Amino acid sequence: MVLPGRGVVGLITLLALGAAGCESKGPAASPPTNASPAEAPPTKRVVGPLSDADAAALATMNDRLKDYIALHNKLEATLPKLPTNATPIQIDKNQRLLEEKMRQARASAKQGDIFTPEATPVIKRLMATVFGGPEGRELKASIMDENPVGTKVAVNARYPDTVPVSTVPPPILQTLPKLSEDLEYRFVGDNLIILDSHAHVIADYIDNAFPKAGQ
Repeated sequence: MVLPGRGVVGLITLLALGAAGCESKGPAASPPTNASPAEAPPTKRVVGPLSDADAAALATMNDRLKDYIALHNKLEATLPKLPTNATPIQIDKNQRLLEEKMRQARASAKQGDIFTPEATPVIKRLMATVFGGPEGRELKASIMDENPVGTKVAVNARYPDTVPVSTVPPPILQTLPKLSEDLEYRFVGDNLIILDSHAHVIADYIDNAFPKAGQ
């Protein structure tokens, strides 16, 4: 004999289990396609502590980065506020407006304004040390999988919309001076660039930073 209500309880249980099963089989979030500077703990250095001379050289770059971010934040604050449910078209329009403002404000920008002459040789040496280490071959391969070889770069130029951005492995990010969340290190061919991800502009670059084949 079936007790009153037991069939209803059983039905509810089955429905609950079915709903849970559906939730567990829902689409998983897409994995990130690019390594983020935030994934590289700033307290860990792959190549060890810096000498006083190297630290002083990199400090000149850090000062330029602070100036760039101050300008970036100032101009970004003047953009029209986007609605909560902003469309991709509205977001793109806002981003291009920031690009225009940054390029106008840095109309005289040139290579070496951020990657200073003092910091550049130190960075190249640090990069050579990392790539020359036991994981160097794997690091090169992971970067070359997405490295947009053949793309021309220029300071204050827009990063091409049709060109993918390369992955920068954590060991590289842990070695280079830490950037703010608005800026990213990327490889374009043999060049190491600083990409302003909000304005989609190349803030500066170092040429011949990526070791060539056989090195």
